[in-house]
Amino acid sequence: MHLGTDYSNKEKQTASPPPKPITGSFYWESFRTFFKIGAFTLGGGYAMIPIIEAEVVEKKKWIDREQFVDLVAVAQSCPGVFAANISIFIGYKLRKTRGALCTCLGAVLPSFLIILLIALFFHRFMDVPWIAAMFRGIRPAVVALIAVPTFTLAKSAKINLSTCWIPILTALLIYALGVNPVYIIIAAGLGGYVWGKVIQPTEGGN
Repeated sequence: MHLGTDYSNKEKQTASPPPKPITGSFYWESFRTFFKIGAFTLGGGYAMIPIIEAEVVEKKKWIDREQFVDLVAVAQSCPGVFAANISIFIGYKLRKTRGALCTCLGAVLPSFLIILLIALFFHRFMDVPWIAAMFRGIRPAVVALIAVPTFTLAKSAKINLSTCWIPILTALLIYALGVNPVYIIIAAGLGGYVWGKVIQPTEGGN
C-alpha cells in the first residue's frame, strides 16, 4: 500500500500540467492574441510557429505542446495559407466554429491591412533608401525565424538518430530533385499508416 501511494504521488508530480481553463472572454482574447501574432510575424506562416507556440502553449496554455505539434502537422498538410490553417484549427479545437472565426480573422487581418497599404504606396516606399535597407536587413532574420521552429518541432516530434534520416531525405528530395511536397506528404501519411498498423504491432508482439 505504501509503495502504491508513493508511485501515485510521483506520477502526479511528473505529469504535465493541464491546459488553462478557457474563460468567457475567450473570443475577444483569442482575436487579440492572433491579431498580435499576425501583426508581428515576418517571413510567412512558418515564421509564426515560435510566436504561436509562445502565446498559445506557454503563455495562455490553451493547448499542450503535443497537441500543438499535431495541429502544425495537419495545418501543413492542408491546402491554403498556413497562418489561416493553424489559427482555424486552434480556434475550432477550443470553441468550435465561433472560435475558429475569431482566431482566423485575428491572424489574417493585420496582413491584409499591411499588404493593402504597401500595395497602395509600394513604389514610394522602395524609393526611400532607408526603407529598402530595412527590408534587406529583415531577410536574414527571417531565415532564423524559420530555422528555430524547425529544431523545436523536431524535438517535440521526438526525432532521434534512428528517425533523423526521414526529414533529411525529405529535404533533399524537395531541394535537390524538385519533388512536389504534396507527394512527400502523401508518402509520409501512407508510411505512418503502414508503420502504425502493420510494422509496429509486429515488433510489439516479438
